[in-house]
Amino acid sequence: MMQTRSAVYKMIKETAHEERQVSKWQPPFSSDATPYMERDFDTRVRKTCTAERPLLIPKISKVIVLGDVAVGKTSLVNRFCHKLFDNNYKATIGVDFEVERFDVLGVPYNLQIWDTAGQERFKCIAASYYRSANVIVVVFDLGSLMSLSHCRQWLDEAQRCNNDTSQIFLVGTKRDLLSNPVYEVIERRAFAVARTLHAEFWAVSARTGDGVYELFLRIAALSFNALLLQELQSVRMVSTAGSDIVSLNSTRKDIPEKMIGPRCSNSCLK
Repeated sequence: MMQTRSAVYKMIKETAHEERQVSKWQPPFSSDATPYMERDFDTRVRKTCTAERPLLIPKISKVIVLGDVAVGKTSLVNRFCHKLFDNNYKATIGVDFEVERFDVLGVPYNLQIWDTAGQERFKCIAASYYRSANVIVVVFDLGSLMSLSHCRQWLDEAQRCNNDTSQIFLVGTKRDLLSNPVYEVIERRAFAVARTLHAEFWAVSARTGDGVYELFLRIAALSFNALLLQELQSVRMVSTAGSDIVSLNSTRKDIPEKMIGPRCSNSCLK
C-alpha cells in the first residue's frame, strides 16, 4: 500500500514538473489588458540560457498574493500548487507560502508564492512580508465590485515596500459563478482598473482551474525574463565603471610628471 501511494505521489510530481517546462513565451490573458508587450523572451536572455556555462541565472522570484478577505487568494494558490479546491472557507492567519519549481528555457527556476491574509487584524503581520517582491498579484472577486475598488489600496501598501520594477497582476477570481453577460460588464471595469494600476488583468476560476495554470506560467516567464535582464544590466554597469577606472589610471600614467605637478611632502602641510 505504501509503495503504491509513493508511486502515485512520484507520478504527480513528475507530471507537474513536465507541465512546468517553459520554453515558449506565455501570452497574456488579453492583449488589451497588459502593460507588458513583449512577444518573446529577450534575445539576450535566450543567449545567456543557451550558453555552455550560463552565469547570472536568477534562481528564485518572490510573488506576493494580496486582496480582500474571501476573494479566493488561498484557493488560487492551492489550485496551482496542489491541484486542489476546497469549498470550505478557511481564513489565512498571517501568511503562508509555497515554493514551486519551473524550468524556464532549460534553466531551473522557482517561484516563492506568499499567500497573505486579507483580514484587518492580520494586515500588519502580512505587510511585513511584502518587501523584496518581484511580482505583486492583487486578487479580487469578479462578483464583488467592492473588492475591485480596494485593489488600489492593496497595491499602494505593497509598493511602499518595493520599487517600481515589480510586475503587477490584477486577478479576478470565481469566473465560473458569473454568466457571460454579467462577466462582460465586470471585465470592462476591471480592464479600466488594470490600466490605472499598470497591471495585467486575468480572470480565473480556482474551482474549475480555468486560467490558473496559464496565469502562473505567465508570471514565471515574465519574472524570469525581467530578472535576468536586470542581472545583465547590472554586470554591464559594473564592467563600464571598471573600464572607466582602468582608463583613468592609464591616462594618468601617460601624463608627464611635470604636467602632473610635484607631489606634496610633509613639509607642505606645515
